Amino acid sequence: MSEGVGRLAGRTALITGASRGIGAAVARRFVAEGAAVALAHEPTAEMADLAERLAAELRDSGGRAVAVPGDLADPDGPAAVVERARRELGPISVLVANAAASGRSPYQDISVAQWDLVQAVNTRGTWLLAKAVRDDLVATRGCVITLTSVMVRTGQPWALHYTASKAAILGMTRALARELGPHHVRVNAVMPGAIRTENEVELEPDADVVAAEILPLQSLPRRGVAEDLAGAFVFLASDDASFVTGQVINVDGGWVMY
Repeated sequence: MSEGVGRLAGRTALITGASRGIGAAVARRFVAEGAAVALAHEPTAEMADLAERLAAELRDSGGRAVAVPGDLADPDGPAAVVERARRELGPISVLVANAAASGRSPYQDISVAQWDLVQAVNTRGTWLLAKAVRDDLVATRGCVITLTSVMVRTGQPWALHYTASKAAILGMTRALARELGPHHVRVNAVMPGAIRTENEVELEPDADVVAAEILPLQSLPRRGVAEDLAGAFVFLASDDASFVTGQVINVDGGWVMY
C-alpha cells in the first residue's frame, strides 16, 4: 500500500532495532498501513546491510523508508538517531522503542559491564529516545510504543539484567503516559512472549528444543513469530487506540493472564 492510504496514513514512525525480527515486521506493517518509517539499527555492517535492504524493499512497495544507524548504548546516540530520522522524513509522530540488548547467564556470573550495557540500551535508551522526540510527539499528538517482556511476569532465571530492564520499561511507560497525557500523547507497551526471531535462532538453532519447553506454557499450541506482534503495534499507533494509554498488550499465545 502506498503512503497516504491506510490506518497510519500521514504518520512518520521511528522504529529502533528495525533491521530484523519484531522491528522489521512492524516496519513492514506500518508501511502497508501508510506510514513513513525510519529504520534505526545498530551501527554494524551486518545490521546496516539488513536495514538498507529492508528500506529498499519498502520503497519498492511504494512506501517511504530510510535506514538510520545509531548506537543506543552511547548517551548521545538516541538524540542523534531522532535528529537524523527527523531530517530525512520530518517530525516523528510514532516512536517504537524496540531495540534491546540481552544475554543469558546465572545472575552471579553477570559482569558489571554486561549489566550496564543492557540497562544503557534498554532502559536509558528508551528514556533518551522519548526525551529527544518529545517536541515532535506533542506537536503531532503522537504516541510511544515501548517493548517489555513476558519475563517480567514469569520471573524466568538466567537473564536478570534483561528482566530488570524490561520491568523498568513498564514503570517508565506508565509514568510517561501520565506526563504526556495532558499533551494528548499516548504511551503504551507491547509484552511479547516467546517469539521465534533471528535472535532466538542464534541462541538455540533447534526449534524443536524451544518448542518442547514453550508450547506447554501457552494456551495456543504453536510458536509465535514476529509477524504475530505487528497488528498490536498498528492498533496502538492508530486512531483505533485514541483513548488507550498507559496500558500493556500481551502477545504471548495465552501464556500469562492477569
